[in-house]
Amino acid sequence: MVSERSLEVLRVIVQDYVASREPVGSKSIVERHGFGVSAATIRNDMAALEEEELIAAPHTSSGRVPTDKGYRLFVDRMSELRPLSTAQRQAIELFLGQSVDVDDVLARTVRLLAQLTQQVALVQYPSVSRARVRHIEFVPLAPQRVLCVLIADSGVVEQGIAEPDGELSEDAFAELRARVNAEAAGLRLSDAASVLRSLAERMPAEGWTQARREVVASLCQVIVDQIEGTRQERLIMAGAANLVRTEHDFSGSVTPVLEAIEEQVELLKLFGEMAKDQHGVSVRIGRENASAPLSEASVVASGYAGRGTDVARLGVLGPTRMDYSNNMAAVRAVARYLSRLLGE
Repeated sequence: MVSERSLEVLRVIVQDYVASREPVGSKSIVERHGFGVSAATIRNDMAALEEEELIAAPHTSSGRVPTDKGYRLFVDRMSELRPLSTAQRQAIELFLGQSVDVDDVLARTVRLLAQLTQQVALVQYPSVSRARVRHIEFVPLAPQRVLCVLIADSGVVEQGIAEPDGELSEDAFAELRARVNAEAAGLRLSDAASVLRSLAERMPAEGWTQARREVVASLCQVIVDQIEGTRQERLIMAGAANLVRTEHDFSGSVTPVLEAIEEQVELLKLFGEMAKDQHGVSVRIGRENASAPLSEASVVASGYAGRGTDVARLGVLGPTRMDYSNNMAAVRAVARYLSRLLGE
């Protein structure tokens, strides 16, 4: 069991090492942090921390660096997060407030988060299992070419092109639009998909030949594909260059980490397993990540949700030597603003 002063020594070792990437020695702690005790006493505290495997000595230096266990204790003992500056908060509101749709706001979110943290930023697309159809539109663009648009109450707008073998008249399109929206509007997306799959066969016998029904089936299938596509789990990323710039924080190549991010499977699984702490964020550090490529990385994440969507995750990934307080505060602030924006 280490003393409270030893834990304070751990705190300054983490902070100094994160800031400088230089192993921290007892002399620099005494000179910079004014503990009011001798360097020998600080060395005794450091010895206690090392015995608990909270810090370790790189073979090239007499100083010490935090271990994964040390970073974890540092994060767990963080009583409060350093608040974002007024300028940072205003930047979040201004930049995200200019978004035109869900895709745009998520693309802006990862760029903003990467800039705020200087880490790789990741945003999981929200699941829209609870979203409902607001409107479906079919817009003829050319003979045998139709734009199919799905608008959900969650703000999701999906578009796709259908190229049916036949054509519909203007009156037939008007009748189809009216029928589709009469049957599907207000339904959950999954229920709407079921309705649309059988719509062609339920069109009135009068005026709707088999050829016309095949056109309807082709158009409805595009909407069904859009609905099914919104339920796929996927991530968008920004700031890969930030990870490359910190490559020296990894013992080997950073390439496996980048590959794990691109493949997404392990990260999506990790996001699903992460539980919030007292600050409303989740942190996985180094070997706490089961995936081997991420065993030298840390992930900071928080949840967000909009109207009609399930909770999804956003966060940052970087080396274990990261500014946890700043990154946790940024992730939490952006997640809260994104939830508010998507809920409007």
